[in-house]
Amino acid sequence: MEHVTLGKGGPKVSAIGLGMWQAGGTAWGADVTDEGCLAAMRRAHELGVTLIDTAEAYGQGHSEEVVGRAVREIGRDNVVIATKVSGSHLAPDLVARACDASRKRLGVSEIDVYQIHWPDPWDQVPLAKTMKALEKLHNDGKIRNIAVSNFAVRDLEEARAALSRTDIVENQVHWSLLHRPVEEEVVPYCTKEGIAILPWSPLEKGLVTGKYQSGPKPTDEVRKNNRMLRDENLAEIGNLVAALKDIGARHGKTPGQVALRWLMQQPGTVVPIPGAKTAAQAEENAGAEGWALTATEIRALSDASAALRLDLF
Repeated sequence: MEHVTLGKGGPKVSAIGLGMWQAGGTAWGADVTDEGCLAAMRRAHELGVTLIDTAEAYGQGHSEEVVGRAVREIGRDNVVIATKVSGSHLAPDLVARACDASRKRLGVSEIDVYQIHWPDPWDQVPLAKTMKALEKLHNDGKIRNIAVSNFAVRDLEEARAALSRTDIVENQVHWSLLHRPVEEEVVPYCTKEGIAILPWSPLEKGLVTGKYQSGPKPTDEVRKNNRMLRDENLAEIGNLVAALKDIGARHGKTPGQVALRWLMQQPGTVVPIPGAKTAAQAEENAGAEGWALTATEIRALSDASAALRLDLF
């Protein structure tokens, strides 16, 4: 497995990570189990995946507990743990308490990458105060690296200006062939500043794999109201899936692997974190590494994506 470095002086991680949102309980459906998620993490480890992403918000800490079980089994030195403090816990005292609670659930003394899950829209805690609190956790040895999630360029600039001894190593954002607004400002900024990008939902909850083109639509809490699942949108997405299948056939890869590879070959350091609820899914995700799309294939996928006319209103 190829490895990359997050940010300037951040941790070295596998070129593809593993997201554990689905380990947060029942929101993803009855077929998601702790044992299945543990099997996914074991298999990912066997295939060289080192980065596991979770958050205190996933199942009110349950995902962190499941990840903690996997870390104890796999070995602390074999895993780079990224977790997140919720946007409702950004006051300095709450950041400290949230970090301690996450460390306890994960069973670790230090969190490798501690991220702000989203900017605070309600309490309006000054971002500078939050960043100073994170820097104190870093200085105290409770977190090894500071990162953010869902930050626009204006948020990144304000957050970085508040730090004095360290810098943000990555920004975790929604990015896929079906969701590309971050390419306008966020991606160029992060690329220029040496900040890694961790695309969340890089497979759009299975939509780019083609699994819903003819099969039943999901009924779980997370996906059932997704506007992309409307029949007219699925018909549009089918055009992109066809392109993914065509290119995948040339490389012996699945549509999902091609979609992940498209992200991995974008400018800068881009480490997708697809989820997996089974060992088989973890194995398929890892198959996005170790080969390459041609420049022509990348352009063809970008064009097919840009041509989609989705009604998401």
